[in-house]
Amino acid sequence: MLEDFEAMSVAFGNWAWGSQLLILLVGGGCFFLIYSRLLPLRYIKHGIDILRGKYDDKDAPGDISHFQALASAMAGTVGLGNIAGVAVAFAMGGPGAIFWMWLSAIIGIATKFFTCSLAVMYRGRDSEGNLQGGPMYVITEGLGPKWKPLAMFFCIVAMFGVLPIFQTNQLLQVTRDVIMIPNGLLEAGGDHFVFNLVFGLVMMMIVALVVIGGIKRIGSVASRIVPVMIVLYLGAAMYVIFSHIGEVPGHLMSIVEGAFSAQAAGGGLLGVMIIGIRRAAFSNEAGIGTEAMAHGAAKTQEPIREGLVAMLGPIIDTLLVCTATAMVIMISGVYEQSGLTGITLTAAAFDKTMPTFGTYILMVCVVFFSISTVFTMAYYGTKCAGFVFGAHRQHYYNYFYLAMIIVGAVASLKAVISLIDGMYAMMAIPTMVSALLLAPKVMVKAREYFAKFEADKKRLKEA
Repeated sequence: MLEDFEAMSVAFGNWAWGSQLLILLVGGGCFFLIYSRLLPLRYIKHGIDILRGKYDDKDAPGDISHFQALASAMAGTVGLGNIAGVAVAFAMGGPGAIFWMWLSAIIGIATKFFTCSLAVMYRGRDSEGNLQGGPMYVITEGLGPKWKPLAMFFCIVAMFGVLPIFQTNQLLQVTRDVIMIPNGLLEAGGDHFVFNLVFGLVMMMIVALVVIGGIKRIGSVASRIVPVMIVLYLGAAMYVIFSHIGEVPGHLMSIVEGAFSAQAAGGGLLGVMIIGIRRAAFSNEAGIGTEAMAHGAAKTQEPIREGLVAMLGPIIDTLLVCTATAMVIMISGVYEQSGLTGITLTAAAFDKTMPTFGTYILMVCVVFFSISTVFTMAYYGTKCAGFVFGAHRQHYYNYFYLAMIIVGAVASLKAVISLIDGMYAMMAIPTMVSALLLAPKVMVKAREYFAKFEADKKRLKEA
């Protein structure tokens, strides 16, 4: 039965991530870049000031601060998508896949600006009258009630796309391979079903303590965990990189050469391109729609401000964290060993480049990254369930979500990745279609906002 599920998941994932989705995500992102004339990119410093709380308004509509919104969104992106996801990209597409992750992130900066500005522009009320944001409300409030089937489609596929099975699977794998087996607590190559099941139950109970509290508790927890873990992980990776700084130019060249090689791993140029973009979508979620749900909860009356904060996400999680992971893997050389994939590959890379300490630093980061990701994904799924079934019934989704943690603990990595990838692809369709149709509305708001910002700046300078 599990073998049949794996085969169906792989077939579904491969079909969903065909060339048509590549055109939608990459082509759509390029359109946003060109249409905006790179306008948002000129205000990255302003985005950082907003993130620091310089423009926070505690009386503005919403539930969480700009910083908490970005932390919550990045709790769902900076994590196993950047650590295990990069390793999966190496195993499937070789070093060249990283180049396409970079390109996707650069395009994703513009995509996030548009999708997350829209998440605040077109917030709506759920069945209990609470203010909510996300692609489903962008579609119904921005495009009109006749588009509601598209909003419903997004919510249905998102309820499956955000399930915690990948995070659980990879956290279990690193716990088993880095701690339990090396210390003789489990037998290598043995049947670990009982351990996997117990692990899933324990993780389920930990997650339940936070997700029942909703976005305010998730935002509070994420704003404390995520920044510390990013600094710790990047610090360890930078130690490895600077210890082998002479090798870095050669590895960067290998990434670029591999991206355009007809003999590249993963089925040639198109194959490695798709692998890189698939992994980047899981890394930064630009155009997928989940990030818009977190940013749609920000306390602000200025949609453009939240768009500026959101576009910092791909810079941090893909251009910084993913690149750091890729460099450690390439410096170690372990990606050339057969049989290593996912988080095990990254753990082997840290073990080789930072003997004794490396795997344990990685372990700490993985534990907190994966659990914080699971917290945020639960919020996304609950919001989607509330839209489909009514806000008064959305809490039932939490029980289904928690049960799926156990499924993730016993399912195979290939089946898990393919299922989530396929659902992510389906989520991108309504998110990108609505963003493309409403892009002119964003640019009207952007020109108004930046004109006012420049006028205020000039007035302060003259005062």
